[in-house]
Amino acid sequence: MENLSFNKENLAYEKAAKRVRDLKGFYGNLTSYCLVIPILLIVNLLTSPNELWFYWPMLGWGIGIATHAVGVFGIGKDWEERKIQQLMEEERRNKKSL
Repeated sequence: MENLSFNKENLAYEKAAKRVRDLKGFYGNLTSYCLVIPILLIVNLLTSPNELWFYWPMLGWGIGIATHAVGVFGIGKDWEERKIQQLMEEERRNKKSL
């Protein structure tokens, strides 16, 4: 019985550690974006002010950050698992009420 408890704790720890790694990766990506895009803007304005190109990497990287954010904060495997559990619980309640 202790082994089962240990496995559950270990799984919970691994899940939490993965969540922390995901958050760290997202915030690292966001920090890089916030540092690099202004540099690209300055380089663009100093080298070719009549031809603005900095917004292309800003747009592309921004889309990447948005999808990363959805993966970390939005719908993901955790959401699927929570939804499955919710639907199973609703099904159990419906069976009990009949």
